[in-house]
Amino acid sequence: MRALPAVACLLIVCLSNIGLSTTRIALDDEPCRNSAMPQAPPDSEDVLAEIHKLESVLPKVPDQAAVLFLLATEYAHLGNMGKAVALLKQCVAFDAGFVPDPAKSHSLLPLESNSEFRQLLAEARRRQAPVHKARVAFTVPARDLFPEGLAVDTDQRVFYMGSMHRKKILKFPLNGQVSDFVKQDVYDLSPIGGVHVDGTDHSVWAATDAGEKQRPELLHFDALGTLLERYQSPGKMPHDLNDFVLRGTREIFATDTEGHHVYRFDRVSHAFMDMKLWRPVFYPNGIALSDNGKLLFIADMLGVIRVDLDTYESADVDPGPHNTLCGIDGLYWHNGEFLGVQYGTGEYRVVRWWLSPDARRVVSKEILEYGTELVSDPTTGATFGGNFYFIANTGIYNLEDDKIIDPAKLEPVHVAAVPLR
Repeated sequence: MRALPAVACLLIVCLSNIGLSTTRIALDDEPCRNSAMPQAPPDSEDVLAEIHKLESVLPKVPDQAAVLFLLATEYAHLGNMGKAVALLKQCVAFDAGFVPDPAKSHSLLPLESNSEFRQLLAEARRRQAPVHKARVAFTVPARDLFPEGLAVDTDQRVFYMGSMHRKKILKFPLNGQVSDFVKQDVYDLSPIGGVHVDGTDHSVWAATDAGEKQRPELLHFDALGTLLERYQSPGKMPHDLNDFVLRGTREIFATDTEGHHVYRFDRVSHAFMDMKLWRPVFYPNGIALSDNGKLLFIADMLGVIRVDLDTYESADVDPGPHNTLCGIDGLYWHNGEFLGVQYGTGEYRVVRWWLSPDARRVVSKEILEYGTELVSDPTTGATFGGNFYFIANTGIYNLEDDKIIDPAKLEPVHVAAVPLR
């Protein structure tokens, strides 16, 4: 979500299903000195529509804290700070791991001057102790990659990493040198998102953001990095392809984060089909398949949707009490459990969730990394050799419209590893 400027006095948009009213409040403990009332944000109509959808699904989803958190950021974006704080209170009361950090959820920045919000944030942070179990396993020296996707060819013992800024794919063994698998500017690519290896022939698939050319694509390269296929996804902007999974030789399932879609791509007919799920998806991101290929799992800002690919019946995975599955970037199935890099709680964390035999509910969880200097804008990962590897510091918030905001903050990319005992 876009950040709003922090001000002491705002025009509050009070929402209902039938209309709008406005009221003026002071966010500070001091009386408001500036009577100027800024206009509603230009995307307010879209945000209102999203709020309506969220309020309609709130009673139906198992992870209500996730809905409350997302609603709070939406109301804050519109300037309704009283409503945002009230929703955040309800969310934090679930003790599911949510921390309304304005540094991560930029629409909450105007609340920093609100004493009630500051107390709530402090209480949320007290409930979540730092956890440090990962270590840096490999460092990619380049400082301006802004990587998103990470994949591993377990047979070849080689990792692949996509670059959003340089629009290329790198490869490296953990004990060797980094090289370009797909060089920059060779195929006129958009920013590289998800990357996956086809274990049958060691070819590599990638998904791209829309980029300046407004052209999100699925890309297929052979084992040497030569482009074999490229398919532009359907849809109107804003629109992208984020992450995906391969199912056999016929199907690819991909998330469209900006467009709020999940697609099934047929590798024979080359057609994209918009999947129909039991509820709307909100910024879908991570996606995973069970080992037998019968279950698909789609992560969005409200949790993880389980899809039976025989019947296409879908439902949210129940996270259980004091837990959330919302906002998972990289989502992975590992021996009947989930591994995930999670951002939707307001602060980043790497988590392992054990599932019931039917994968309909979480039975327990283990936080693998949280609240440490190692984790800074982490993203996707891969399992290899009894470890979960993940990109620990993408630096993605230092990139806006493909321009580096502060060159002094650039740093090498760390691939971290945490053992899966």
